[in-house]
Amino acid sequence: MNRSLLLPWVAVAFTAAAWAQQIPVVEKTLSNGFKLLLVERHDSPSVTGGFVVKVGSANERPGITGIAHLFEHMMFKGTPTLGTKDAQRDLELINEQERLRTGMRAEEAKMRAALRRGLVDDITSPESKTDRYKELEAEFKQRVDEQRALLVKNEFDRVYTTAGASGMNAFTSDDMTGYFINVPANKLELWCWMESERLLRPVFREFYSERDVVFEERRMRVESTPIGKFQEQFNALLWDSHPYHWTPIGWASDIPAITKKQADDFYALYYQPQNITLILVGDFQPAAAEALVTSYFARIPAGNQPPPEVTTQEIPSLGEKRYYAEAETNPQVDIYWKTVPFGHRDGYALDVLQQILSTRTGRLYKGLVLGPQVATESYAQQDSRKWAGTFNIGGEARDGKTPEEVEQAIYAELERIKTEPVPAEELQKVKNQFAAGEYRKLSANFPIFLQVLQNEGLGDWREVNDAGPRLQAVTATEVQRVAQKYFVRENRTVGIYTRKAGLGAKAEDPDFAGLSAEQKPVVRRIIDSLKGESDVAKLKQALEQMQAQAAGGEPKRQQIQKLLAQKVAARIAELEKK
Repeated sequence: MNRSLLLPWVAVAFTAAAWAQQIPVVEKTLSNGFKLLLVERHDSPSVTGGFVVKVGSANERPGITGIAHLFEHMMFKGTPTLGTKDAQRDLELINEQERLRTGMRAEEAKMRAALRRGLVDDITSPESKTDRYKELEAEFKQRVDEQRALLVKNEFDRVYTTAGASGMNAFTSDDMTGYFINVPANKLELWCWMESERLLRPVFREFYSERDVVFEERRMRVESTPIGKFQEQFNALLWDSHPYHWTPIGWASDIPAITKKQADDFYALYYQPQNITLILVGDFQPAAAEALVTSYFARIPAGNQPPPEVTTQEIPSLGEKRYYAEAETNPQVDIYWKTVPFGHRDGYALDVLQQILSTRTGRLYKGLVLGPQVATESYAQQDSRKWAGTFNIGGEARDGKTPEEVEQAIYAELERIKTEPVPAEELQKVKNQFAAGEYRKLSANFPIFLQVLQNEGLGDWREVNDAGPRLQAVTATEVQRVAQKYFVRENRTVGIYTRKAGLGAKAEDPDFAGLSAEQKPVVRRIIDSLKGESDVAKLKQALEQMQAQAAGGEPKRQQIQKLLAQKVAARIAELEKK
């Protein structure tokens, strides 16, 4: 039997079945503005619950960059009934600390003026501090020490884990802040109480200590990784006018300057019911779950001022931008083109183009790694964020080759896309890969939750169901059109990284041997970021999630999750020895 004759029919049947894989989301709206998304599943007696706040680093401004990420940390500090032995004295100490900080900020202004005049070199050094600042700092430390004696550390997490919950975590991106946890099905009311309480009556205790923790996190993740500080500068070069110009971690000079008053105002503006979507995925009856959620979350007053949209648009690029840096990394090239935001009609063709270029059967691997052998690995990534988007292609140069040679090989592959329509068989193969992904939507509570949360945070949860058919409808003509439209010289920003003189080639981690060329740089960046993570509890939560995903995911993803889990476990062991 000729199998090739059957493939088109198999593909049609497979695609049609994939289209039918819809996540059954029920949407409700509470009287105070909260949106509630419910996905009923009875595969296991558990519920993944959380919420997405539609605020990220794009909603910040110079002077308070990093504040959205700081708030992610602050939301775990507790409430009047969680996190302290004496709520009244705790509040008094917070007010006393803020009074002292007001005086310290006045002294900091004098120190910054001295820096501008060249009288000091570093306002963070002890020698630069004024005498009055040192006095206030000593008083402030006394109040901090007194407050610490009242604190019940990690009580928010302990209440959950005692009840059998797991995986409590959060993240901050350019466009959203997400919070989530897995709870036993019979603890849904506990989730409602805990989450509504921290939105209704949050207590931002240890604000300045946590601000220092965030600053240290920035130092470790950006400044102490091989190319972290270069990537931050490269990102700033890429964006001209858009607030994506800075990353969620924030600028080094902004984080220590954020005040609690600024944080309180930020919370009041963005953490209001109209800007938050609650999400439950798992073992519950929708009517009962809705009643529980309403009874707890309807207590929270609606906001009286709508959060402002991001109105600054990225200006069109008029010329190519190039960035050269020497770093402790193998020679590589990183190229970005500005593309389209989430939901744009061109995004689907760009997603298909990413898949055509990616994987070990994709054009980049064949054209750069297997063909002329200019690269050891290559990758492509279309990233449509809420307000704007990018398409990223890069590769690592093989010994004896230069990043510029890899760059030219990338352009050659793109030129083929522009001038020669993608053959029907190749396009169908890519669509089949997307269709296979549709089946994995319903694999478990947590991956479903994340998909719904991310799409809702970007603009519309319905895209989790609508994207599949739209991707299947992409034509070769559309792929060619978007390549011609976006992959032009004046629209690109190129980063060239070379290894510092005197440093040999960076040895490949043997654990990477089974990963694809596209997976390696992604996994390597995640592993590099682990060097900057010092929160053991947070790492253990991440490890638990990785192990769960490795057990239930697709084989290719399992390998990545298992590798990352090994690295996280090693980092935990390293920290626990100290």
